[in-house]
Amino acid sequence: MATATGIVAFEHTYARDVPALTVPWTAAPVAEPRLLALNEELAVELGLEPQALREPSGLALLTGNGVPDTVAMAYAGHQFGHYSPRLGDGRALLLGELVDPAGRRRDLHLKGSGRTPFARGGDGYAVVGPMLREYLVSEAMHALGIPTTRSLAVVATGRAVARERLLPGAVLARVAASHIRVGTFQYVAATGDHDLLRSLADHAIARHHPSAAGAANPYLALYEQVVAAQAELIAQWMLVGFVHGVMNTDNMTISGETIDYGPCAFMDAVDPRTVFSSIDTTGRYAYGNQPAIAQWNLARFAETLLPLLTDTTDAAVEVATAALTAFADRYRAALLAGMAAKLGLRSVDQQLVDDLMALLEAGLVDHTSFFRALAAGTARDLFLDRAAFDAWSARWSALQPDTQAMDRVNPVYIPRNHLVEAALDAATSGDLGPFEELLSLVQQPFSVRPGMERYAAAGSGPIVTYCGT
Repeated sequence: MATATGIVAFEHTYARDVPALTVPWTAAPVAEPRLLALNEELAVELGLEPQALREPSGLALLTGNGVPDTVAMAYAGHQFGHYSPRLGDGRALLLGELVDPAGRRRDLHLKGSGRTPFARGGDGYAVVGPMLREYLVSEAMHALGIPTTRSLAVVATGRAVARERLLPGAVLARVAASHIRVGTFQYVAATGDHDLLRSLADHAIARHHPSAAGAANPYLALYEQVVAAQAELIAQWMLVGFVHGVMNTDNMTISGETIDYGPCAFMDAVDPRTVFSSIDTTGRYAYGNQPAIAQWNLARFAETLLPLLTDTTDAAVEVATAALTAFADRYRAALLAGMAAKLGLRSVDQQLVDDLMALLEAGLVDHTSFFRALAAGTARDLFLDRAAFDAWSARWSALQPDTQAMDRVNPVYIPRNHLVEAALDAATSGDLGPFEELLSLVQQPFSVRPGMERYAAAGSGPIVTYCGT
């Protein structure tokens, strides 16, 4: 079996700074690795040689075989509102950190690399479909300008994995600013070890929010910056109709990147109740609930930081609460700024946006195609109540929108659910063609491609998605 040598020199600052939060572990051996997808553009950005990653030693790296000093990361989390004190990387490993040519430190992390001490009864493996889903959707999010982890590669393992039926196994190699989550802080807070909590917070500040280090209260500044980053992120999700599906606290990063693409999907017809996840039976993580859930998660983050904020709990609660209340204003400002851009305006008032969203919801209008049609002057055809649209359109037109600017921010192509499912089904059966074609479109989402009209069309109905665990 090949080993990964000479391709990348990893650093391990996280394992060094907070060793209590990692467990040394090795990936399950992969005897027959086969590359399914390689993100050559990302590889070059990271300072890696794409061709080297295609060689046996590169495939060994991308599956964690022969890589020294790999660790599984510990964290806790609220899952659908219920606290789990010990989650962690049950089927994942942190290979290490690399510093790219631009000086940015990033994690290289695996999913589907085998059982770890955090596996909680799972087999530790992943299958082709969900790993290609994360690759596809994370690349689409990156192309849309939304902060996200990115996928470097998906490698087939040659191992049959038992789910509802036997499915082909795969490992995803992904890149993140880090994998520090709200759930990481929750895990530490539960130990009552304030020194460990301070070490984790100091690491997070140095890595993600260095300006907080110079603040009068660095830990409060850290919290304020995470609140701001998440407000911006959730607004960007809402602007493109993205539904994460599993907004547990272990799926919220301190960096402000989108992470863990399980039962995620993009909304077609506008409906705040839109849910795709097979396990979200109550609609907790529905499209319209995402801002409130983000704020709830940030409240849980605040609870972990209380010992670091002030000398007394009451005072700490007071300052944390004040910082958290800024989320709503920051989110609203980011959403309005984004909507102004989507509507070709320099600024927009809340009422115009609210009235538009009410019209779209009442007419079950497709979220993505509406904005392109509006710029093209054909949006009226999407509505049954054309008089209501005409009244709104007159108000919008009076503001002299820049329709050319609209096409620079409103995508033609997103990973529409029916197309994603069809591509993943084909890939699972060995045909990567539909996946590769859809990927090429969502990586350039603003450019119209002749003959690809079906990729811009909404699906015929809701599709249920699954975590793939």
